[in-house]
Amino acid sequence: MPTVGRMTAITSTAYSRDLGDELRRLREKFTSLTGHAFAEQLGWDPSKVSNIEKGKARASEIDLVQYLMMCGRDSAHFEAFRERYRYAFDPYVLIVPDNLRTLAMAEAQAQKITSYDVLSVPGLVQIPGYARALLETGRKTPADVEKSFRWRMDRQAVLRRPNPPECRFYVHELALQLQVGDERIMEEQYLRMLFNTHIIRIVPISAGPGPIRMSPRMLLSFEKLVPLAYSETDLARVFAQDGAAIADSREFFKWLDARALDEGQSKSLLTSYISRLRKDPHEPPAELAQEHLQRS
Repeated sequence: MPTVGRMTAITSTAYSRDLGDELRRLREKFTSLTGHAFAEQLGWDPSKVSNIEKGKARASEIDLVQYLMMCGRDSAHFEAFRERYRYAFDPYVLIVPDNLRTLAMAEAQAQKITSYDVLSVPGLVQIPGYARALLETGRKTPADVEKSFRWRMDRQAVLRRPNPPECRFYVHELALQLQVGDERIMEEQYLRMLFNTHIIRIVPISAGPGPIRMSPRMLLSFEKLVPLAYSETDLARVFAQDGAAIADSREFFKWLDARALDEGQSKSLLTSYISRLRKDPHEPPAELAQEHLQRS
């Protein structure tokens, strides 16, 4: 008779869901077993496999050994996975920048995404040329640039779904002034933002130094999961599901919203930046911008 074994139920996190999904992908890649059949082979209740793979429960060390050995993984793989898994359910988790899956998975599950960026356009609304040029300005190898670029473009699929998450992207005006790539790329990026001002709010320079001093961040809300606060630097990605961090992020976005331009004002400012790119000041606005203005 299958046994449940030792397994600690706990509040899931973005990282636990990512690592659980990694286990699921290992099972599907290296065995021909369904979750139910896999559980039978291990002598587990099927719900145990499901809960571990969904990141809803912490697997014991013995559970991980049995799971990974069933997938044909060796001891080195187990040791590496165990080292990451030990932090899976922590309310604060620091992850190396190379980890691209955890954020992408959280965005795909979110019902609402609110973000703030100071010096760049949010990744979910970047055009390909802007994204690639931005990534190439760092110290990444060409292979790393390509990997990050593909992930960034794939992440944008969440906005093309029939029922996309409710989004609000706050972008500081400094991001509009910092040229990434050539003028053509900047114009296309301005246009992408112009056509999405229903979800974009510009924080003007006139708002003062306060918003500039704040780090880029994101708040994600889910239907049945604990909200997630996220921030990143070139050194690490920070995932926080602590109540204080969530409350602080909510207050921050209320504070920021009071300083941001409304939809119409954001649209006007973006249009002015498009106009500034014209070599001839008497040249009419870009065709797409002109069409947009006529519809407004």
